[in-house]
Amino acid sequence: MANRPAEAWTSHQAYEPYVGRWSRLVAPRFLRWLPAGPPSAWCDVGCGTGALAQAILATQDPVRVLGVDPSEGYLAAAGRGAEDLPFEAAVGSGSSIPARDGEFDRVVSALVLNFVPDPAEALAEMRRVTRPAGLIGAYVWDYAEGMHMIRAFWDAAVALDPSAAELDEARRFPLCRPEPLHALFASAGLIDVDVAPIEVPTLFANFDDLWQPFLGGQGPAPGYCASLSEDGRGALREQLRGMLPRRTDGTIPLQARAWAVRGYVPER
Repeated sequence: MANRPAEAWTSHQAYEPYVGRWSRLVAPRFLRWLPAGPPSAWCDVGCGTGALAQAILATQDPVRVLGVDPSEGYLAAAGRGAEDLPFEAAVGSGSSIPARDGEFDRVVSALVLNFVPDPAEALAEMRRVTRPAGLIGAYVWDYAEGMHMIRAFWDAAVALDPSAAELDEARRFPLCRPEPLHALFASAGLIDVDVAPIEVPTLFANFDDLWQPFLGGQGPAPGYCASLSEDGRGALREQLRGMLPRRTDGTIPLQARAWAVRGYVPER
């Protein structure tokens, strides 16, 4: 059985080239998918380095945006450049949002629900801080099929070490599919629940552009990579290199799919 490596979520410098840059492509598409509404108070739960919060500030004319995350380093990155905008940052988590009951019109979360210890508890907490008739929305990567970069990594890892299958996010996070996401939101008592795919291109300049972020230690796959010996990492690198498509100019054209979900708090 493979030992589960530590999964750090602290360095924004390592997170951005890994998945932060691709989340920044998903965020505005996610916001366009949400029903339009008047200027609102937003809470971004697990805001990380600010991909979604910054997209809200840029496109939604918000009254207020509160970014909540357990990492002070991520919160500092999320607020960079937002000093004159209606953005606030607060240390917290999906199970402990530092806000009053019904304080927000829209509560959202990006790439977080599968990582919290109890998604149902987190969604209940998100509902607590959402006003009646307010909107709750989220998106997560489709680890099973649609997040090609991470899918290819684990396929390469398992080809060399079958026990690595236990660490694969597709296996660990069955929530990241349409039916479980819909069921989670419906079981929280939300209404008009809807789920949709959001796909973005992830074009890598070359193999190093794809491989180097796996050495940053941020998240499950980089954590596994860091746990290997130097020879083990070298073997994994070459296994992965041989499995990827490549254009004549050396670029690697992949796709990333996220599943988005939304629902409304019933009116009292």
